Amino acid sequence: MNIKERLDILRKTIQEEDFFLGKGLSNEVNIRMFCYDPKDEMEIRDFTDRLSKEILRYKVDIVDLYEVFLSICEDQGILEFIPAMEEEDGKEFLAQQLEQLIDANVFADKIMEDFSDNILLITGVGKVFPFMRIHALLNALQYKSNNVPIVVLYPGTFDGHYVKLFNKLKANEYYRAFNII
Repeated sequence: MNIKERLDILRKTIQEEDFFLGKGLSNEVNIRMFCYDPKDEMEIRDFTDRLSKEILRYKVDIVDLYEVFLSICEDQGILEFIPAMEEEDGKEFLAQQLEQLIDANVFADKIMEDFSDNILLITGVGKVFPFMRIHALLNALQYKSNNVPIVVLYPGTFDGHYVKLFNKLKANEYYRAFNII
């Protein structure tokens, strides 16, 4: 099945009542992973652009993690200083500082600040690496999301126990989500 066919199934699935209510998950958190080959990124972006304009049975809030990251940096008054810090101190130092300042809970709080009780579709996972890791964000979100459906568009693989970004990086444990397609 190609990426377009899988995305058509995803669109249909997220509009079903059973999906919205989390039926069939055995009382687990309503977090699903839609894994895709990183080479299909442009198809994913096109899908989310079109989805954001459609009138759907259940509203879908599309959250790009990179936009969340920029918004947090702006809120904390550090956005304009990042390029100079990277130039002066190096990207490793910058990454360390950002990881200490903006952790998974800060990301989760920012997402939930603008999120309603609709379906949450998370994109931009690869764009925020290494500042934010999806396993850490999902751990933080599962306690703040009131069990609303969350779908992560993930450029990599998830085997039910480990997420592996870009199918290349070291796998990180996360076992609470389910593959959606």
